[in-house]
Amino acid sequence: MNLCILAGKIVSEIEFKFIIKSKHKSIAYFNMELLNKSIIRVEAYDSMADFAYRNIKLNQLIVIEGKIRTDGIVEIKRLLEKLK
Repeated sequence: MNLCILAGKIVSEIEFKFIIKSKHKSIAYFNMELLNKSIIRVEAYDSMADFAYRNIKLNQLIVIEGKIRTDGIVEIKRLLEKLK
C-alpha cells in the first residue's frame, strides 16, 4: 500500500479545473513546500478538489494524507489538519 502523510506550506495559488472525458470530473493542484524545504506538486480530484479549492489558501500550513504516484506527484486522499 502506498500511503504518505506530509506536512508543509502551500507556496502556489490553487488551480481548479474541470476535466472532460476522464474518470474524474475536476482537479485542483498546487505546490507545497515540505519542512525540509523540498517542493512537491499536489493534486486532488473530484470532491476533494472542491474541498481543497474552497478551504485552503496560499501560505497556509497543512497536513495531508495521500499517495505518491510514479510521476512523483502526490494525490491527496484526506486533509488531516489546517494550521494557521
